[in-house]
Amino acid sequence: MNRLLLTWSDAGTLGPAPAHQGRRPEGDRGPVLRLLDQEESRYDAIVVLTIPAGEAPSRALVERARGRAPRVELRVVDVDDPSDHAKLFRALGKLSAQLKRAFPPAAWATDVLLSAGTPQAQTLWVILVQAGLLPARMLQVIPAAFVPRPHPRAVREVRLDIEGFPEIRALREEVVRLRAEARTRDAVLVGESEPMRFLRARIARVAATDVPVLILGETGTGKELAARAIHEHSPRGRGPFIAENCGVFAEGVLASELFGHEAGAFTGAAGRRRGVFEQAHGGTLFLDEIGELSPRVQASLLRVLQDGTLRRVGGEATIQLDVRVLAATHRDLAAMVERGEFREDLYYRLRGAVIEVPPLRARGGDIEILVHAFLDELRARRKGRGLKVTRDALRSLCSHPWPGNVRELRAEVLRWGVFCDQTVDVGDLAPEITAAAPPRPAGGADARGAGAEAGGADVAPLADAVASAERAAIGRALRVHRGNISRAARALAIDRNTLKRKMAAYGLRGDEAA
Repeated sequence: MNRLLLTWSDAGTLGPAPAHQGRRPEGDRGPVLRLLDQEESRYDAIVVLTIPAGEAPSRALVERARGRAPRVELRVVDVDDPSDHAKLFRALGKLSAQLKRAFPPAAWATDVLLSAGTPQAQTLWVILVQAGLLPARMLQVIPAAFVPRPHPRAVREVRLDIEGFPEIRALREEVVRLRAEARTRDAVLVGESEPMRFLRARIARVAATDVPVLILGETGTGKELAARAIHEHSPRGRGPFIAENCGVFAEGVLASELFGHEAGAFTGAAGRRRGVFEQAHGGTLFLDEIGELSPRVQASLLRVLQDGTLRRVGGEATIQLDVRVLAATHRDLAAMVERGEFREDLYYRLRGAVIEVPPLRARGGDIEILVHAFLDELRARRKGRGLKVTRDALRSLCSHPWPGNVRELRAEVLRWGVFCDQTVDVGDLAPEITAAAPPRPAGGADARGAGAEAGGADVAPLADAVASAERAAIGRALRVHRGNISRAARALAIDRNTLKRKMAAYGLRGDEAA
């Protein structure tokens, strides 16, 4: 792994020194050279940043650093005022993207020096690193004035996950927003099957509106990716996208997570905290596993959705909100409403539009596309060492029902990175996949030829077999429930609108089934 040092110049600028810059003590070489003096500070490349007014003094610093690394370069950042947060953030955001291309994180470990530059520039390094926009380790050179004798370690790593480290509210919220934006840009719905084309078309239609959306689908199908795609293509795409899983918190904790709390609202509430609704103001809030909400939290959520306002736990002030809510579940909310487990008024408030993410077994040829996408991800992790999958292994993958859907497939591909070197064959697959796979044809014959030789008939394509089984299951459910679409949908554990769409696709009618 190569090592890169990224730092602002500490050589100053032409003209009067800024008010924040104190006079350097006699004999102090500055934080950049002091870092490079350390035995452990060996870098393969050094990038020094400066503003136009500091270009001439910084060239001398670069020349002094050339003996410390094979590659040293000076980059002039087009900012006239290095105390302007907005200008610095725009410039450093572009620079971070350029550095990722020039020094790929898979091959380069980056250190950022916080001890050089204006206080505003140092703060933005922290935000970029903590938000995940700049993968790096943060270093601080201990000022010589603060130690009476040589310090045993002149350089320390700066970490913000230390227990007891004081939280700065504005910084924490900025980190949440930036991290959400970075994840949204990476949201991709991979697949070219008919169900995925239909899903993307539905997303494009609902994204242009501001109605709440209920996203249905089995566990692992990618409901959060669908929610991110809706947000990214909506007018709120420049605002925050905040995701919360309603199934991982106890009732009291979840209310605080959603709506925030005031200091002293409960034991341990030492200060005021904004909930995810406030954090998502002006953007989108994605509530996953909405079916796990307790009745009490359901009532509070309904009031927020109806009024567009909330009160923090233990608070009295009313807070206005501008948030679009997307909710997701793998459970049958309509059946829960009938059983009295979910509020009917909340159910209809959430389902302004309904989108169903198809299970992987219904997506036909997408398995091979997804495998190659995950192999690309794996190749980046393995520093360019790729894997090839045999046709027999792909046939086994396409025959597996994938109860864990895309999440299970991704885990399987990433597992190959541990146990496979160059090629992935049937024997390298997980036992549950090979156990369900059809017998491997002898003599290298393909599945169609083997089927013809054994039984005199061609093997049907997997997509046709899946469609035939789905049509038969829907027809049977309609017959059992005498054409009642709502009861048939509940029995099949799918949404009523999804059933109607599938009935139309297969040419089924409720009155005929009855």
